[in-house]
Amino acid sequence: MGSFNTVKIFSGSQSEYLAKDIARYYGKELGGYTLRKFSDGELSPSFEESIRGCDVFLIQSTFPPADNLMELLLMVDAARRASAHYVTVVIPYFGYARQDRKDKPRVAIAAKVVANLLTAVGVDRVMTIDLHAGQIQGFLDLPVDHLEGTSIFVPYIKSLNLKNLLIASPDVGGAARARNFAKFLNADMILCDKHRKRANEIASMQVIGDVEGMDVVLVDDLIDTGGTLCKAAEIIMEKGASSVRAISTHAIMSGKAHENIANSVLEELIVTDTIPLKQQNEKIRVLSVAEIFAKAIGRIRDHESISSLFINNQ
Repeated sequence: MGSFNTVKIFSGSQSEYLAKDIARYYGKELGGYTLRKFSDGELSPSFEESIRGCDVFLIQSTFPPADNLMELLLMVDAARRASAHYVTVVIPYFGYARQDRKDKPRVAIAAKVVANLLTAVGVDRVMTIDLHAGQIQGFLDLPVDHLEGTSIFVPYIKSLNLKNLLIASPDVGGAARARNFAKFLNADMILCDKHRKRANEIASMQVIGDVEGMDVVLVDDLIDTGGTLCKAAEIIMEKGASSVRAISTHAIMSGKAHENIANSVLEELIVTDTIPLKQQNEKIRVLSVAEIFAKAIGRIRDHESISSLFINNQ
């Protein structure tokens, strides 16, 4: 067997659609795994093959319901108790990441709670893509491989050959992310500034920068109800842009999101498959993260650099 341990890849019940593709790109079948449920909904995961001494990769996004996170935690515990050599959790969509600080009194920092839970069950390493806030990596006292969606989206945007490309952030918080895209695409960037009265509702928004005659691409890490993106797109078109489309890594798509996108001025919304789409939508184009995760798993196995997968190193 040489100096490398056998790699085994398993999928939680909610991410199997993606895990199958990751395993295929990696060149391995998914390992045997069963999730049983008691009649009251209690979860009981079990591995159907030996993982003693193996490097185990457990794939599960932690989008709602909270069962997905609970299943992942129990999978880690089962792997630890079955004498796995090294346990890496692959969390394409890291849930609860929006609650990464106290933005008002007497609230939880849910991202830190999730980090504590992962540490408590004995995870050795976490792999994810486009965290809502990069500093969440610091909540975990273990290696975090934080992949970047730019390596998937930038080649697609280049392939569109847009004449007057302009990158936009739908809010001030996403400025760094948009600047990153603008740099790789040699484009300028603008900002939208929104003011919220309550969660998921926007009171007012203005555009900082000139969009006249430009092909604008809005960049965000996740889309929930789509309110912000659709409002930003509308204002950008009113200010004289030629076209507007949007990029969003994680398609949460809750509430009236599909309706909002379908009725919006957006040419298209480009997302990844970190979260499965609940319905078809002809305005939404899905790009897969399977290949980049498979490559990252291979790099970890071979103790090679992950950063070579990032676009600025290609």
